[in-house]
Formats: sequence, structure tokens, C-alpha cells
Amino acid sequence: MNDIRVLVADDQELVRTGLQMILQVQPGIEVVGTAADGLQALEAARSLKPDVVLMDVRMPGMDGLEATRRLAGPDVPDPVAVVVITTFDLDEYVYSALRAGARGFLLKDAGPALLAQAVHAAAAGDALIAPSVTARLLTAFASSGPRTGGQQPVEPLTDREEQILLTVAQGRTNAEISAELHISLSTVKTHIASLMAKLGVRNRVEIAIWAYETGRAGRRS
Repeated sequence: MNDIRVLVADDQELVRTGLQMILQVQPGIEVVGTAADGLQALEAARSLKPDVVLMDVRMPGMDGLEATRRLAGPDVPDPVAVVVITTFDLDEYVYSALRAGARGFLLKDAGPALLAQAVHAAAAGDALIAPSVTARLLTAFASSGPRTGGQQPVEPLTDREEQILLTVAQGRTNAEISAELHISLSTVKTHIASLMAKLGVRNRVEIAIWAYETGRAGRRS
């Protein structure tokens, strides 16, 4: 298999270099370029065509959220897999990043293993959100009560699809869902494909957002 091609975007040279060094020694990952701001990230992504963009939030000129929106937003016909990584553990950043189309959200203290896992997950179409962030988001959405946003599915979800929906909203990967629900990996993929079709969304992050907006992620089983 080919290595996952990664573009690193961060306005601090020391951070860019550090992330590049960490990723370069991870099996199956190759850093193909770096960018110092959102505009450079856009240009580099369009020319280098990486599999994954590791995107900082706070950058001069165009910030990482806007760059993510332009690379992976709902209106982008051929979205790039973006993992947002930031120093700032702020709920509005997380939600805005996911809304912009990001396939992952990590803090810069996540460590090499979680960083590599997020890159591999994004490249595979999964989503990885830092566990501490996921737990807090679920708590926040649960305490705020059911939401009226989110288009209702044209066809009701099955009980199994509801289970899959909640695990996706909790940031589980396909392999983790398979182990947790004792079903095969191919069955997980089939259910997720069905969910995307019923909800009219493009990826598992949008599935999670839908679960949050409709209040399902906050429900107690």
C-alpha cells in the first residue's frame, strides 16, 4: 500500500517542524509539504493533492477553519480529508471544525500515537476526535436538551442503525464499533453507508453532527 501523503499547516515554524518530524517516522505516513497559513494550505493542497491535511486553527490571514471549509466543506465536490489540530481546547472550535468538514480534531499535546491514528483514520474515511473533547461535547449537547435542527431521515433508522449512530457520534472508528457491537467490519461499513444515504450526509462526521443536532447523541440508552 502507498504511504498516506500529509500536508502540515501551522503558522509556527517550530510546531510545523515538530509535527513533520513526528509524522515522518510513523509507518505508512509521508509528509509531502507544509504551509504557514490558511491560504498557503489551500494552494499547497491543490497542487500537492495530499491524502490528509493537518490543519491548525489560529493562523494569520485565512484561519484554519476557513481553509478547512474551502477544502472539505459541504459544497466542495471532491473534499480533502482534514484533521484540525490546535492548542486551544474550545468547544466552539471543535464544532466549527466539524461543521467545516474536518474528519478529526486533536489537541497538540495528543502525542505521536494518537496523531498517527487520526491521520490513518481520516485517510480511511473514519473520524477521530480527541477522547476528552468527545466526552465533553457529548455532555454539553446532552445537558442542553434535544435540538430541533437536523433534517429528519426520509426513512426511519433501524435499531441497529441507531446504535451505530451513537457510536459514530462518540468518535469510534469502524474497528472499535465492530468490537463493541460484536459485528463484522463489513457490516459496520454497510450500516454507515445506509446511515449516510438515509440522512443525506457525505461522511461519518456529518453523521455525528446530525446526531448532536437532533439530540440523539445526548439520549440515555
